[in-house]
Amino acid sequence: MSATAPLRGAPAAGPPAHPARSSAAPVRRPALDWRLRFTTLCLIWGFSFLLIKVGTQGYAPLQVTLGRMVFGTAVLGAVLLLRRERLPRGARTWGHLTVAAFLLNALPFTLFAYAELTVSSTLAGICNATTPLWSMLLSLAALSDDRPTRRGVAGLGIGFAGVLIVLGAWRSLTGQGIGHDATGTVLALVASASYAVGWAYVRRTLANTGGSNLAMSASQLLLGTAQLAVVTPLFTSFPTAFPVGPLLAVAALGVLGTGVAFLLQYGLVAEIGPTRATLVTYFIPVIATAAGVALLGERLTWNTPVGALVVLAGAALTQGGARRAGRRARTWPALRPARRAPLRLPGSGPQP
Repeated sequence: MSATAPLRGAPAAGPPAHPARSSAAPVRRPALDWRLRFTTLCLIWGFSFLLIKVGTQGYAPLQVTLGRMVFGTAVLGAVLLLRRERLPRGARTWGHLTVAAFLLNALPFTLFAYAELTVSSTLAGICNATTPLWSMLLSLAALSDDRPTRRGVAGLGIGFAGVLIVLGAWRSLTGQGIGHDATGTVLALVASASYAVGWAYVRRTLANTGGSNLAMSASQLLLGTAQLAVVTPLFTSFPTAFPVGPLLAVAALGVLGTGVAFLLQYGLVAEIGPTRATLVTYFIPVIATAAGVALLGERLTWNTPVGALVVLAGAALTQGGARRAGRRARTWPALRPARRAPLRLPGSGPQP
């Protein structure tokens, strides 16, 4: 989720230990061109909503979420071992990671899974695109160190107007209903808002920990998996059957959507910068809509794509639609901005 919070700050490479030797060392370039990896990331996150829908056809929402977390943690854990990186230390860091795991992984992943029991994967994908709008709303509520500009406020209004268009809100005035399950829609929107809250929390609490992106992210997923491992047995019964289709969907959701996608995102931010990398946000609902209609036979009315375009336009306006608060601005001590760029953690980007 991703959802999106803006991508901020590509990871900076440290100074070489031997400057004289580093100038002669060959530059290692990724085997795949960044455009191909960018397209792959868009497809992975766009198809994630379809995979959630398929997964919930065979397993309970909490089981789908737990499964994707287990597979995603396994991917990052394996890469962590190959690179011989260590997990972060310090009880305080692990405490903040526990909160981040809940806000950025366990909660939104579960809410999206429950939402897709009653709403289409298309609608869920569009709701996911509202995360920048929630981030701007948090800025207005003085929960951010960024002050919204007029452009950002305009984007907020336009974006939420797009949500009303997607839902067909005018139908409720004629007694026809909005055409979508209200509970499922609210769950998907709350999931998107959770990404925004979690990202703000990460920026303020985990920016100066000194751990690598990979180590911090693997730790966060591990904690989220532990949270779900405790909760899931309390609210679900052990599956009596393991249908292959939904099981493969959950595995793909975890391995690709939660594990591989993070590695692709991290590499893109490092190579092409956060500005171009964040463009993935605007392709996710388009791909989610195309996948839902073409492969799941979901019904598409005119207001859904039109509203989605309005939502994306509003989200685009909110990007950069905030300015840093001045030094004299009054903030709560616990909400003062960190000086370093925040770490990229799974769920803090535009993923579902």
